[in-house]
Amino acid sequence: MIRVLIADDEPLMAAGIRTVLESAPDIEVVAQAADGRAAVDAALRHRADVALIDIKMPEMDGLTALEELRRRVPALRIVILTSFGAEPNVLRALSDGASGFLLKNCAPDELIRAVRAARDGDAYLSPGVTRMLLGLVTPAETERRRAAAERMAALTPAESQVAALVAEGLSNAAIARRLHMSEATVKTYVSRVLAKLGCDNRVQAALLVRDAGSASASTYACPRPPTGEPPRRPE
Repeated sequence: MIRVLIADDEPLMAAGIRTVLESAPDIEVVAQAADGRAAVDAALRHRADVALIDIKMPEMDGLTALEELRRRVPALRIVILTSFGAEPNVLRALSDGASGFLLKNCAPDELIRAVRAARDGDAYLSPGVTRMLLGLVTPAETERRRAAAERMAALTPAESQVAALVAEGLSNAAIARRLHMSEATVKTYVSRVLAKLGCDNRVQAALLVRDAGSASASTYACPRPPTGEPPRRPE
């Protein structure tokens, strides 16, 4: 069962989110909070797996709560909620360790997918947020690109390939199918990539890959799995 904390100062919105989540058989809402400070307190009292946090809240806004939660409850996966597709704080939230960014007008099944992805260690971005994010990172500063390229240089060719696929937004299962390798091996590679790059999650790694100007995964030639596993017939 996935234990979820909801932090939103709009009672009707919070109630709607709760109703959607509890319609899923594997999700349980264990706490609600109406501001960032209450969200931090609730996270310390309840053992939630995922927190859905609105950005604009009284007392303590969602971004400040995110920083506090990452420091005090590092195992908690956090998905940021917003009503605006052009939210200027997306990069800050993702850089600070958010596991996803979701628009409040998303479909109910998208909300459930985002919670499940966060619990599994993956990241989820609403399509509109993804388009906006790519627009924000395209004109990256020279210094940021240089620093990102230096960090990417620490990866082996096989790790670079997996990192590029992560940057494309592929799940572990999709990467496994693309490279004809086991999903367990992909998970090992992803963990290794995150550790070497100093990233907390897949979103941060994807941003770093894009900042470094890495080629898309399609430019890599890999006739056999980088682990040396025998190729498997695509599913």
